[in-house]
Amino acid sequence: MSLTATLNFPIINESVEQPTGLFINNEFVPAIQGKTFAVTSPIDESHLCDLQMANADDVEVAVQAAYKAFKSWKVELPSVRARYLYKLADLIDQHRETIAKIESLDNGKSLFCSRFDVNLVVNYIRSCAGFCDKCDGRTINTGANYLNFTKREPLGVCGQIIPWNFPIMMFAWKIGPALATGNCVKLVSQLVLLTSFQVPVEVVVTLS
Repeated sequence: MSLTATLNFPIINESVEQPTGLFINNEFVPAIQGKTFAVTSPIDESHLCDLQMANADDVEVAVQAAYKAFKSWKVELPSVRARYLYKLADLIDQHRETIAKIESLDNGKSLFCSRFDVNLVVNYIRSCAGFCDKCDGRTINTGANYLNFTKREPLGVCGQIIPWNFPIMMFAWKIGPALATGNCVKLVSQLVLLTSFQVPVEVVVTLS
């Protein structure tokens, strides 16, 4: 079963190979039930591609994979978490033009706006990387006879829903803070987020 499709960009006569599988445990896989759904261009209602459709069983597999990664990611050094987030930002930066084109094709906005959005994503992920070693607790003065302090700890696997109207930036807003603070993420797209399939994924290999 092929888990890629060719996306054709109108007017500029370019194309790109688009992953269509479910990204689970550091690889694109088919849905357990083998169902797919069509992605339609908001520009002219043409058929873009078919993506694998997850159900509850696929979600469970993804959550268990994320939970397994969480056991080591939650205790990873903040400097290491930062390094991987910086790497993700650099990879998005490296592929920014392709991602912007897919964002425009998927979302219907102008390429100018998509390029601006991708730039915001790169800067935001880098900002989150810089926050990795700055999320700490505090001591609270409650009198000489007490020692009172707070300790911030990762929550676990975070289920994140990506809406359709601002997908690439929402992707960054969801994963950046969660990964920076030692959590793992299960992303769910409300409709479809082609750019989340195309964003370079080499950075997550250590989390699998």
